[in-house]
Amino acid sequence: MQPRRPPPPVLLLSLWLGLSLALPAAAATSWDREHTDVHAQPPEMGLPRGILQLAARAALHFFNFRAGSPSALRVLAAVQEGRAWVDPQEGCEVKLVFSTEHYNPEEEGEEPLGKCSARVFFKNQKPRPAINVTCVGLIEKTKRQERDYQLYKQVKQLKRPLNIVSIPDSHGHIDPPLRPIWDLAVLGSSYVMWEKTTQFLHYNLVQLSSVKQLKTNDDGVDFNYTVLLHEFSTQEIVPCRIHLFWYPGKPLKVQYQCQELQSPEEASGTDEASAMAPTELSNF
Repeated sequence: MQPRRPPPPVLLLSLWLGLSLALPAAAATSWDREHTDVHAQPPEMGLPRGILQLAARAALHFFNFRAGSPSALRVLAAVQEGRAWVDPQEGCEVKLVFSTEHYNPEEEGEEPLGKCSARVFFKNQKPRPAINVTCVGLIEKTKRQERDYQLYKQVKQLKRPLNIVSIPDSHGHIDPPLRPIWDLAVLGSSYVMWEKTTQFLHYNLVQLSSVKQLKTNDDGVDFNYTVLLHEFSTQEIVPCRIHLFWYPGKPLKVQYQCQELQSPEEASGTDEASAMAPTELSNF
C-alpha cells in the first residue's frame, strides 16, 4: 500500500471547509435509531446537521451532471429544512429543501437564488445514492443556451494539442481563457462525486492536474482530465481520470477511473445523462 500524500497548499481551504461540515463519527451510531425533523437550525440533541449538508451536496452533484450545462452549475447556499429516517437494514432517507447560488462568481447577482427540494436515499455502506431533485429559480433557458454556445465556441477555438497542468494554479487562480475547461471538468466530476458519495463520505473537486483535448469527427468537445478529489472524512486526495464528451443541449457522456483501494465496480463507471433517474429542472 502506498503511503498517503499530504494535500498540497491549494487544498487547505477545501480541507478546512469540509471539516466544518463533515458528519462526526461518534454521532453515527446514535443516529441509526432516530427520526429527526430539522427546520432552519439543527436541534441541540439528535441528528447532526452534517447529514443534511451531505445529502444536499449529493443532490447538487446529481443535478449539475444531469443538467449537462456549464451555465446551469449551482453550489449549495443553505439547507432550509429537512427530515431523515433510518432503517438499520436498508439505509437512510433524507427529504430536504435547500437554496443554491451561481457556481461562477462573476454571475452572482444576475439571477435570484435558486431553491431545490430533494429526496436522497443512502443504502447502507453503498455509494451512488438514489436522488430525485427539483429546482426552481434558475437561469432562464434561452440565456443558458446562449452562454453554453459561447463557451462551446471558446473551447472549439483552443489550440491543440492542449497541454495544461494545474487548474487552478497554486494560488487558486484560473485564467479566464481556461475557465471553460474548468467548468466542463466540474460537470464531469459531478457525476463521479455523486456515484462515490455514501452517507459517511462525500467529495469536493479541488484541482485538475492534467487536461488533454482530443480530436473528434463529431461537433462535440472531447477531453481527458485527471482531477483531484478531496474525500471527506478520510481526508484522502483521490486522483481520477475522466473522459468527457459534451455538446450544448445534448446529454453529457462520462467515463472515469479512480486510483484507490476498492472494488473495481466502485472504482470506475460510465454513463450519460439520458440513462439516469428522472430529475426535474423547472426552468429548462
